[in-house]
Amino acid sequence: MNGYVALSNWDLAAAAVLLILNAALSLWLQLGLARQLLIAGLRMTIQLLLVGLVLKFLFAVVSPWLTGAAMLFMAAVAGYEVMARQTHGLRGLWRYGLGFSTMMAAAGMVTLAALTVQIQPDPWYDPRYAIPLFGMILGNAMTGIALGLNTLTETVTREKIAIEAQLLLGADRWHAMRPFTRKALTSGFMPIINAMAATGIVSLPGMMTGQILAGVEPTQAVRYQLLIMFLIGGATGLGVLLAVLGGVWRLSDDRHRLRLDRLL
Repeated sequence: MNGYVALSNWDLAAAAVLLILNAALSLWLQLGLARQLLIAGLRMTIQLLLVGLVLKFLFAVVSPWLTGAAMLFMAAVAGYEVMARQTHGLRGLWRYGLGFSTMMAAAGMVTLAALTVQIQPDPWYDPRYAIPLFGMILGNAMTGIALGLNTLTETVTREKIAIEAQLLLGADRWHAMRPFTRKALTSGFMPIINAMAATGIVSLPGMMTGQILAGVEPTQAVRYQLLIMFLIGGATGLGVLLAVLGGVWRLSDDRHRLRLDRLL
């Protein structure tokens, strides 16, 4: 097959019936999830339709400024999602800024490297390549960073006495919080490790499946998927590391004191 199969609105409506069946099942079992399922499905539909229109415009214009603005907006929304997933968020601008800045730095650098070194579209900022690539990398980095920061703040809050005991005995802040830093980093790394371990045997990733359905040779689709997974792994690791170390730095001060007053 040398092309894709176009889907009609009726095809989508038939698939949406499955979600409605899940909502009906929730009502029958009194799970209380029917409303959330339907709202999430409606929100997803509206968001994707709007994104489709925006991407159609960006693909026609091919402007580096508009492409950059779209990517910045995506990172801003992702920063809000990281903030919303924290049990004990940082106070002030740090609550939003730490997640946003580390995601933008990690995903931005990795995406730029991929566009200029591996993929090399012409022009290199072509939104047809830049925006989907950045989105895949950003989404996975967001999950890792959110988990890492949440684990850090929860464990530091719970183990306050143990950390302060280490500090009183002369340990610096990095040494006193090292076990909890490691735990936060492990938590942040775990989703991408699980995804890489399951890819190819347990699941066929969306990008690879889409390329195969569009007529790309399976071996070439595999190459692209491997590239994407390596990029995602690198960006997630860098983002989690920056976010967790930034969290440790913020939750202590230059006098090596624990500063839980900086948490909500």
